Formats: sequence, structure tokens, C-alpha cells
Amino acid sequence: MKINFFVLLSCILIFCTCKKKNTDSQATKDDKLIAKYISDNNLTATYSGSGLYYVISKQGTGVNPTASSAVTVKYDGFLINGTVFDSSPATGATFNLSGVIKGWQEGLTYFKKGGKGTLLIPSALGYGSQQTGSIPPNSVLVFNIELLDVK
Repeated sequence: MKINFFVLLSCILIFCTCKKKNTDSQATKDDKLIAKYISDNNLTATYSGSGLYYVISKQGTGVNPTASSAVTVKYDGFLINGTVFDSSPATGATFNLSGVIKGWQEGLTYFKKGGKGTLLIPSALGYGSQQTGSIPPNSVLVFNIELLDVK
């Protein structure tokens, strides 16, 4: 009976360890892709600690949004390979930050109204392992944004 318990415990530990390595592996892959993108495009990006990188090219002078703010943003979203998957109308798109991906919930709070820049979002703060429309699973997302309004 003790041997079976030991075997079961060993299997559980191996399973948990493998699962953790796979998660860390994706985060590491994403970070390497983002670092290469930053280098290839001569960007000076700030790391937020969550995996998100951002570049503020124009600070803006208004208020910063909070995670529950309604914002109007002009943006272009593309994959790390340059494939565009979404763009806002020229007048921007308005939405509540509480209803968007975590990368936007966090990233837009670094910008002030009128600010412009780029968000480099790892897959864990985007759509994760789920395919969403034309966005493949585990995709790093890049958004060039202009924060037009904060409500």
C-alpha cells in the first residue's frame, strides 16, 4: 500500500512540474520574441513586471485612465511578424477597460489623455492559448495606440 501511495505521489509531482515548465516556457518564448522586436525596431521600452512592455512616444497632458475607465483609443493591432489583425476607425474606438484583454487593462494606464505609443503584450496578457479570430494561440500582440479620451 505504501509503494502505491509513493508511486501516485511521484506521478502527481511529475505532472505538476511538467505543467509548470510548459507555462514558463511560453512566457520565456514570448519575452524573447518581444526583446527581439524591441531590438529590431530600435525601441526604448519599459518593462512593467507583468510581462508587458510599453513605449511612450508622446506623453500626453491629460489624465491617466484607471482599470475601470471608459476610453477612446485610435489603434492598430498586429502580430509580432507584422500581420495586422485589427485597426480602429480614424476617430478611435470607445470601450470600458474592464472589458478588454489584461494587456490593455494594464498598458493603457501608463498613458495620459493625448498620449501615443506602443504596447507589446505577451500571450498570457492577451488571448493566451486560445485562437481568437485571425490571432493564433500563444501570440504576442503589438498595438500602436493613441489615447484620445478618458471618461
